[in-house]
Amino acid sequence: MTRHAARTIALPVARPTETLDPPDWSRIKELAHQIVEDAVEHVSGVRDRPVWRVMPEEVMATFRGPPPEMPTPVDEVYKLVKRDVFAYPMGNIHPRFWSWYMGTGNFGGALGDFLAAVQGSNLGGGSHAAALLDQQVVGWLRDMVGLPQTASGTLVSGGSMANLVGLTVARNAMAGIDLREEGVSALEKPLRFYASDQVHSCHRKAIETLGLGNKALRRIATDAAFRIDIAALRAAIKEDREAGFHPACIIGTAGTVNTGSIDDLMALADLAAEERLWFHIDGCIGALVAISHDNAWRVEGINRADSIALDPHKWLHAPFEVGCALLRDRTLHRQAFAVSPEYLKGTARGLASGEWLHEYSLQTSRGFSALKVWMALMEHGTAKFGRLIDQNIAQAYHLAELVRANPPLQLLVEPELNIACFRYAPAGLAEEALKSLNTEIMVRLQETGVAAVSDTVIHERYCLRAAICNHRTRYEDLELFVAEIMREGARLSGG
Repeated sequence: MTRHAARTIALPVARPTETLDPPDWSRIKELAHQIVEDAVEHVSGVRDRPVWRVMPEEVMATFRGPPPEMPTPVDEVYKLVKRDVFAYPMGNIHPRFWSWYMGTGNFGGALGDFLAAVQGSNLGGGSHAAALLDQQVVGWLRDMVGLPQTASGTLVSGGSMANLVGLTVARNAMAGIDLREEGVSALEKPLRFYASDQVHSCHRKAIETLGLGNKALRRIATDAAFRIDIAALRAAIKEDREAGFHPACIIGTAGTVNTGSIDDLMALADLAAEERLWFHIDGCIGALVAISHDNAWRVEGINRADSIALDPHKWLHAPFEVGCALLRDRTLHRQAFAVSPEYLKGTARGLASGEWLHEYSLQTSRGFSALKVWMALMEHGTAKFGRLIDQNIAQAYHLAELVRANPPLQLLVEPELNIACFRYAPAGLAEEALKSLNTEIMVRLQETGVAAVSDTVIHERYCLRAAICNHRTRYEDLELFVAEIMREGARLSGG
């Protein structure tokens, strides 16, 4: 027999088929009821718990174990989740959580996430209800910021991805060549994008990911209110043209992360039109101020953008995660991402007769995140979300007043939206000592579970930063917060 002689192929041994469905649905039903009861108790009682808790070493150790080879009964699995996961949350649904910039979820949205997971639809496209609902939510967000009905959009994981989508379309549209086919090496002149020196770091990541390099993102100085300096921007564009670069895109910020400042969007739109540049707006913090009653004027001009990034998981309080990229020109949007392989061809009828949503983003597969946004908007309506935005902005102004009324607290920046930057600053302390003191105050408030804020640096001065994007916050929470800062500050500084 040669080495290549035919082998005898053994037929598979018949064995019972397996499934992930439970053997006893009634037992799962009982557990599901218990989980919902515990979830209601968890959210309804959030005010009575610490904002954050230090995890004991033995709890942290449970998350370092190897993958399980053998099964654990699902009710025992849930007990572990309740004991070791739910007991030590990040804390962002708590009314005194104001760190970084996060929404605080809503229970209807949480039910939407559960139902979306149960239905299990893939939002790559096709003719099914989830795909149509997804497009409806994108249309609602488009309408909220005032883009035309012909504009397109896509839901993504969050602001970083939404900005990446918008800037990808901007790069391709402004390149002057078929960039998808030729690549950035074929560019006759290097592209330049412009943003303020307060722009979110995700834009650097996006520009690097697009193959342009960090130097392609030119940061423009800001004025005393941390808004991009229009004159400096105009001069930079002129300088780059004369130096042989290709100015392509202006990035306006509707709510900077440090201070909540909003660039002059009308002036930026005028300049972009004059210079024939793409106008992108990072509205992940402030775009939805457009639906508020008292503060919508702050984002005047947002409807003139070529692309907008926004985050429903911030001021629409959708459970994490969901972001949205909106594009004025649907054709340019699709041209930046569409690929139609033989296994994803549309049909006149049947499941593949719906629109292929994957042709508008990087993801071929994504979850049904639209449902939690849809359910919350249906339950509460845009007017209520607008009032909650006004409420948070008013609370930031109230916090600023409390800071002014309680020396040695020092307000570093007058709030524009819902972010207050301040510090505990006894007279005579050097900058490094102030940083050490305020860091310790911040950490102690976190460790005691009283409140959670983050920190930043404003004009080379270290400070605490409270970003009030929280529908559960009450004015008495802010008063308690300031009182605790004063107490901890006096104790630590010997005041």
